[in-house]
Amino acid sequence: MSSSASIWLVLLLAAVLANLPFVTERLFALGPLRAPKALAWRLLELLLHTGIVILVGRLLESRAGQMVPQGWQFYAVLLCLMLTLAFPGFVWRYLRRQR
Repeated sequence: MSSSASIWLVLLLAAVLANLPFVTERLFALGPLRAPKALAWRLLELLLHTGIVILVGRLLESRAGQMVPQGWQFYAVLLCLMLTLAFPGFVWRYLRRQR
């Protein structure tokens, strides 16, 4: 897989996983159905999905060549990116007009 394709794969995966906690009422998208899932559960799922994105990115980076060590700044930016990508799902869940 080319480096450009792996970058797009990680970005697409991040966008999908960032919105997943807000579009489903299931715990971690596979677990039991919860009627109204609390915001704390959704944020915990978002944090877990951020870890999945990190693991996939590290896996693709290791397959492409030498892995670069990351500092805390990288993880802070990644968390901000995941929160930004989760905004459409948050708006759909909490800010849209209810019927």
